[in-house]
Amino acid sequence: MGADAVFRVEGLRKSFGQNEVLGGISLDLFAGEVTVLMGANGAGKSTLVKIVSGVYSHGGGTMQLAGKAFDPQTPAEAIRAGVVTVHQNINDGVVADLDVATNLTLDRLSGKGASLLFKPRNVRAEAKAVADRMGLAIDLKARVADLALADRQMVAIARALAHQPKVLILDEPTSSLSSAEADRLFALIDRLRAQGVAILYISHRMSDIRQLADRIVSMRDGAVSGVFDRKPLDYEGAVNAMLGRKIHLDRVVARSSAQAVFTAESLRIAPGAKPISMTLGTGEVVAITGLVGVGKTALAETLFGVRRPLAGTMHMDGKPYAPRSAREAIAAGAFLVAKDRAASGIVGGFNIERNISLPFLKRMSGFGVMKKRAERAVARRQIDELGIVCRSEKDELSALSGGNQQKVMVARWMSQASRLFILDEPFQGVDISARRDIAAKLRASADGRATLIFVTEIDEALETADRILVMSEHTIVGEHRNADVDLDRLLAEVAGGPLHSAA
Repeated sequence: MGADAVFRVEGLRKSFGQNEVLGGISLDLFAGEVTVLMGANGAGKSTLVKIVSGVYSHGGGTMQLAGKAFDPQTPAEAIRAGVVTVHQNINDGVVADLDVATNLTLDRLSGKGASLLFKPRNVRAEAKAVADRMGLAIDLKARVADLALADRQMVAIARALAHQPKVLILDEPTSSLSSAEADRLFALIDRLRAQGVAILYISHRMSDIRQLADRIVSMRDGAVSGVFDRKPLDYEGAVNAMLGRKIHLDRVVARSSAQAVFTAESLRIAPGAKPISMTLGTGEVVAITGLVGVGKTALAETLFGVRRPLAGTMHMDGKPYAPRSAREAIAAGAFLVAKDRAASGIVGGFNIERNISLPFLKRMSGFGVMKKRAERAVARRQIDELGIVCRSEKDELSALSGGNQQKVMVARWMSQASRLFILDEPFQGVDISARRDIAAKLRASADGRATLIFVTEIDEALETADRILVMSEHTIVGEHRNADVDLDRLLAEVAGGPLHSAA
């Protein structure tokens, strides 16, 4: 560790109205080090990052970059100074309607000293150089909006690295990446560390933290609650400092059900894929796990009527179920918490109350008039049951932390009774405490429906489900009751071993 910090924050404060979000936080980042920042949702991490990156102004304290005062008034000013951020919301790092090449060179095209003449050949050449440094294997002519979520994330990261930063801030960068893409990012971080870049890495994934961290800083309630830099790093201590209490992982007592709610027979969701057959019982929580890109979201959207299956049949409560739209799925009692909450879920300008009631406005109105008392009562009950941190149900969703926004999305679909409750990566970008709040609520409320959760992280499946199904190459390749699970076999199935050996 160098004697002097490249970047230093001292006594930083920020309030929104009467709500103090940062209460005098101090933080040092050192050249050639990865500092991992851990904090529960609502701890103030996102606010800190937005101040450092010039999105918000602060309400007190100082910042220094390489020994000089640093107080950016805009994101562009922070970037020019050498502090570059990849935000958790991917849409903040890319322009969806532009192609990949333009995104990778956009800041140079629009920055100071940019040529008035747009030269496509130069743009493509410069973009290719950026992509090659990143190992980005994406069509540079493709429109970013048409890319998969993981590819959009990689473009956002590549765009940030094009600035050759002194300080790089990565906010949950692997949340949408496959293991291969994450490994490529980790290799890149190692190169940047060797070049002397100071890196602030925000994550809740212990696998990321164990692989990358030189030191860990824990945040709680807008302040630093612990700094861990003595080797070997005290990961358990960092988590406990983050939460302010010791955590205990309760083992799931696996339940079984003899009453089928939903069945799929010979369902085919992709050309050339093997068919899927499964039965989901009432009161049962089933997790489907697998690597990014194996078809989890495609299956979720098929069950919800957003996609049509290529073959096969489905039944709900013994009756044929073939929704041609989300509206038909909802009418049949199938609800979906979508994977990309920013694009498919939240309405930032709406308050919590209206975000929860949005799909059910007709049910909460009579003769075209909203029953405001009923809408308010539903929102308050969900806020209480899921532990959503807010001042009231009237708070706009955009004012909440990412984890609390995710809780609102879950609350929306739990506010009404369903027969098939589908959640696609419900714990993505959510801290350990919020994850367990959501998992506990899903299990406690499981009676009367079948619950199907799609997760990439195996730990999330083990902590939540009664049964675990494994997906590979758009089909189901394994099934495990969540009691004394053979992890070696499960991991082999995730890697596609059994499927390939059967071929």
